[in-house]
Amino acid sequence: MTDAKVSEATASEAKASEAKASEAKASEAKASEAKASEAKVIEHLAAPRGRFPHVKRAGDFVFVSGTSARRPDDSFAGVRTGADGSVVLDIREQTRAVIENVREILASVGCDLSDLVSVNTYLVSMSDFAGYNEVYGEYFSYEGPTRTTVAVHQLPHPHLLIEMQVTAHKHRSASAPPNLPRRLNPEI
Repeated sequence: MTDAKVSEATASEAKASEAKASEAKASEAKASEAKASEAKVIEHLAAPRGRFPHVKRAGDFVFVSGTSARRPDDSFAGVRTGADGSVVLDIREQTRAVIENVREILASVGCDLSDLVSVNTYLVSMSDFAGYNEVYGEYFSYEGPTRTTVAVHQLPHPHLLIEMQVTAHKHRSASAPPNLPRRLNPEI
């Protein structure tokens, strides 16, 4: 074999090797991206009433889908039926149940209420605001998450008075530096 043919063969092998390395790197990046964006349904909680997860992690952010006072057996916290068949709804009990459901969902991905950065609350009636606000204050202070509360026409069931959607932030591990570009992160 001539020197030129040996050189061509070596170059061809190098290109093939580079292509394989590039494919492996891309596959590794895809797996890492999938890990950074995990979605899950928590089996012991009320199943979502649609094709969406209870929680989804995207990097260091955790997004919790709208959460209500619905129990796994499809009954609702804060709902009493009188002897005469009348239904009494309790915003305080429903608010407490929603926050506890959110706490369980967050725990499933290693977070807790102190990791919350934002809360969006949907009330069917602003006349329930005082009771909701009272219970909310048992869980959060001025140092807690930002909050938006709005009234909506209705929620998926007539016994629901409240639904919350939250966002949390938590580094995947205490020792891991934030995911910053190399030039901005002095630890890299």
